[in-house]
Amino acid sequence: MSLVQTIDWIALAPPTVVAITAVAVLLTDLFLPEERKRHLGTIAAAGLALALLTLLPLHRGDRTSFCLADRSEVCSYSADTFAVVIQLIVLGGALIAALLTLPELARQRGDDTTGALPRGEFWFLLLASASGAALLPAARDLATLVLAMEVTTLPAYALVALRRGDRLGPEAALKFFLTSVVATAVTLLGISFVYAGSGSLFLGGIADGLAGADPALDALIRAGVVLTLVGFAFKTAAVPFHFWVPDTYLGAPLPVAAYLSVVSKTAGLAGLILVTSMAFADLGGVWGPVLAVLAGLTMTAGNVAALRTRPDGDRSTVRLLAWSSVAQAGYLLVPLAAAGYASDADGRSTAIGATVAYAVMYAVVNLGTFAVAVHVAERAGRHRLTDHRGLHDRNPLTALALGFFLLCLAGLPPGLAGLFAKIAVIRAAVEAELAVLAVVAAVNVVIALVYYLRWAALLFRPAAPRGAAAAEVGAETGPAAAGAGQAGVAAGTGTAAAPGTAAAGASDATDAPVALAERFPPAADREPRPGAPIAVAIAVTALLALALSVAPQLMLGLTAAGTLF
Repeated sequence: MSLVQTIDWIALAPPTVVAITAVAVLLTDLFLPEERKRHLGTIAAAGLALALLTLLPLHRGDRTSFCLADRSEVCSYSADTFAVVIQLIVLGGALIAALLTLPELARQRGDDTTGALPRGEFWFLLLASASGAALLPAARDLATLVLAMEVTTLPAYALVALRRGDRLGPEAALKFFLTSVVATAVTLLGISFVYAGSGSLFLGGIADGLAGADPALDALIRAGVVLTLVGFAFKTAAVPFHFWVPDTYLGAPLPVAAYLSVVSKTAGLAGLILVTSMAFADLGGVWGPVLAVLAGLTMTAGNVAALRTRPDGDRSTVRLLAWSSVAQAGYLLVPLAAAGYASDADGRSTAIGATVAYAVMYAVVNLGTFAVAVHVAERAGRHRLTDHRGLHDRNPLTALALGFFLLCLAGLPPGLAGLFAKIAVIRAAVEAELAVLAVVAAVNVVIALVYYLRWAALLFRPAAPRGAAAAEVGAETGPAAAGAGQAGVAAGTGTAAAPGTAAAGASDATDAPVALAERFPPAADREPRPGAPIAVAIAVTALLALALSVAPQLMLGLTAAGTLF
């Protein structure tokens, strides 16, 4: 009998192509002169696109690799339907994040200036993290699963803190790192308990081993199951492992925040699905109630915090998207909790399918929202929700796309993709007889309507008068600019100002005319069209969201029993 394992390179192609591209980018960066390093982004995007194409031969979901020589059915890597769908989400999300970063890196004069992102290091770290995210859903043993999770997360710490001269980035990355290290340590402790009870690290072997485990180890096994879930709950930003999310999103470059909100979250969700549905399938009574509580707490905490976000506050757009991401994690956990109460494999597969279907909708819509936010930030720079006011007058197509994304997240027509996804989530809870969780989810959907619709309404409100905007800047930059703002308001409204007041305003205005002109150029110049990469990102996500709304079976087909497992 041969002990040499067979390797299916076609099955391994998606993470392998991304990893090879990462190394190629890092080596190329050593030899390219500064003025040509902008091409590194093109190489990175091309590598991610090629990795997406390698998913085509895997659509049947029947390839495996690194199998035991004496038991060919026990493998460490499986490119089944579940793995391919998750790889499609994470690789597509990484490609969109790359497109959102290209314009900023193209405008940079060099890597050493304050506020710059080192090009070679950035693309290498993004691709390295994406390769881990692509490996994780195909892992079928705990060793590979934890390794893939850490490969996904470790480069993300550096991505958050990579911008030169930024004070918020390192602080956010440190909080992200410390929280993640604790979560990983707890998970490894749980895995050691599970291994002691089952005698195997393969997910299928764990299920078999736990079924025949010594009853004296029952408490150890239950503790191991709960502790193992901690690391994956951290990756999905479930309460109480969510504290890193707002600060990390605020400190990271906006495309990196988009990457974390979709790719990192989806990878963590995939790991959670694998360990619960395959390794701990017969212990649903242990992890089902835990996930049900986490789901209710997560969606409630996220929605309440998002509801309290002030639209005019600095970086309020990023803060709202961060808390919205936490709330969406709660919805994603609802069907997964319901899977713990399923009476058979078909019921479990249906519930997990609802989670994956919701993840597909969320990934497309959230990436589109971030794409528009990146475009608006190029003009305003302060990442405020109020910066979107009057966007429809300045750029109708972009405003309509963002409005559609927000309606999908809210679950309102014509955003039918979000509506059907939320119905699938609540239906999974109802079928599992989790009435309380279903009610909590429905109430949270209503709460979320407030802040999503409030943001959408800003898009169609008239833009603030230039004088009023100048007054706002004056209030922030000091008395001199404030005087100019007051004079502008008086002129804009046609109110006759007192001679003394007008003179004072004119005198004060001389102190900051250049700053005001830079912050408030003529309306025709204020809203340039999105650059080509951002326009492509917005168009692709909008078309995908529209397709999922017109043909929801593309998404809901995943909820059919036996589709994923």
